[in-house]
Amino acid sequence: MPSEITHTSRPVPRANTGSAVLNWLADTSTFLLQMERRIDPWLRPPFDALLRDPLARLVTALINWQRVDEGLQLAEEKPLPDEAAYLDAIIATFEQQMRGLWKPGGMERGGNTKTHGIVRGEFIVHDNIPPTLRHGIYAKPYSFAAWVRFSGPGPYITQDIDDVGFMSISIKLMGVPGAKLMNEEQHTLDLFGVSTPTFVTPDTRANAHLQRWSLKNASLFHFLNFKRPHMLDLVMQALFIKTQSSPFEAPYFSCVPYLLGEGQAMQYSVWPKSKLRTPIPRLPLRPPDDYLRDAMVAALNQGDVEFDIRLQRQTDPFRMPIENNAVLWPEKLSPRVSVATLRLYKQTFDSPAQRAFAKKLSYNPWHTIAEHRPLGNQSRARQRMYFELSRLRHTLNAVPHYEPTGDETFEPPP
Repeated sequence: MPSEITHTSRPVPRANTGSAVLNWLADTSTFLLQMERRIDPWLRPPFDALLRDPLARLVTALINWQRVDEGLQLAEEKPLPDEAAYLDAIIATFEQQMRGLWKPGGMERGGNTKTHGIVRGEFIVHDNIPPTLRHGIYAKPYSFAAWVRFSGPGPYITQDIDDVGFMSISIKLMGVPGAKLMNEEQHTLDLFGVSTPTFVTPDTRANAHLQRWSLKNASLFHFLNFKRPHMLDLVMQALFIKTQSSPFEAPYFSCVPYLLGEGQAMQYSVWPKSKLRTPIPRLPLRPPDDYLRDAMVAALNQGDVEFDIRLQRQTDPFRMPIENNAVLWPEKLSPRVSVATLRLYKQTFDSPAQRAFAKKLSYNPWHTIAEHRPLGNQSRARQRMYFELSRLRHTLNAVPHYEPTGDETFEPPP
């Protein structure tokens, strides 16, 4: 049966650029994208099978052709000029947007906003990992309890069929030993993924530009403009965003690199083990507003759901860059290697208490250990950005930050 929800989905706000022409172009593009989402499940499979990966390689080659090789070494970072100023601008824009969209007591996250569900899981590290990958949490076989949040793109909460075709996963491991890079949580380690293999912006300079247009509800013009176009980034995202069938049926990618022990960088990804695809109700008409949550409820009513965790080592510092997160790391240079299983046990998760619990949690990539320190300018930005926006949300909602233990229990839904 359709799941009860505590938020109200609403349409994407109309563009507010100050120009009637730009507003019309942005709103029309949003409408056309939403209409395409209704027929995408019939168009996407043959496109992906024949064209997606070759086109992704071509776009990657074009992006690299425009880049300058700065001679960096493996796992080496290089701060951007004015990096702190870009971060200040990003935080200020997010805060302004959050305050404009939500009221105190009902503040939502600035990004990855719509919670499809938060579920209990287990992160099981394998015992046959290659020696080069045995660092940090992957050093030996072990099983960590986890809270796993699946979410939509944000910054809005829309009907699922009207989002941009993008999902995210946030995994909070508990009982992780060792000193943490942020002291607000002592025993957790957070992992993140989105359903596109590259990030929407290459760096914080571009991200600050994107957020300015997002504030005007016209993100299209971050990509399409004469002064600072990002056409290749738009094409790369378009190759992978699509009408999603279930949060349990998409792969997720870290997009940004992390240390894998001293002097070694990696990206990680999360892959569904099942090849089943949940039919989307009522297409090409409008599906239920929260059909993605409904698909999660149905799947975990039937049994366990499993994902494969894979690591990809950086082997070429230019073609697998640290500071540019719009570049797809080629598997030809470094294959993704299975290192762990994320198991979500059969469970009932869609209670009001458990949905409220999701609002109490803060995820931050710097909730981690030194062996997995986040790398690159967008990772450096996330530390303060996620912290300050989380603090804003918790303060205005009068909900204190909470570090989970994994022992939490909730009343089942009525």
